Amino acid sequence: MARVTGIGGIFFRAQDPQALADWYKRHFDISPPGPEIWMQEAGATVFAPFRSDSDYFAADKQWMLNLRVDGLKEMIVALTAAGIAVETRADWDGDGSYGRFARVHDPEGTPIELWEPPAP
Repeated sequence: MARVTGIGGIFFRAQDPQALADWYKRHFDISPPGPEIWMQEAGATVFAPFRSDSDYFAADKQWMLNLRVDGLKEMIVALTAAGIAVETRADWDGDGSYGRFARVHDPEGTPIELWEPPAP
């Protein structure tokens, strides 16, 4: 059965992404993407401020939740059966080295990225 296994990442816009990432590292020891990644018991989580003019998710949203999932194909089938629109794009998956992705929106329009990491 497909299930969410943890938070895969939290992505948000910032006026100065590097300065904000440095602040979070300094005060909370949360590492931005790079040589080290903030580790949780459930697995890796990417903490990445995006530029304020990023088009990776809707301009009217400050946040996008990324959920790490197990069984993305099955989850897409279940969400679609529940009447939830699921978007996939080949360019999100690239060569698959970062895993597979899909996107849905919650009832208030917040984008939720579903991420199935590549097999170890």
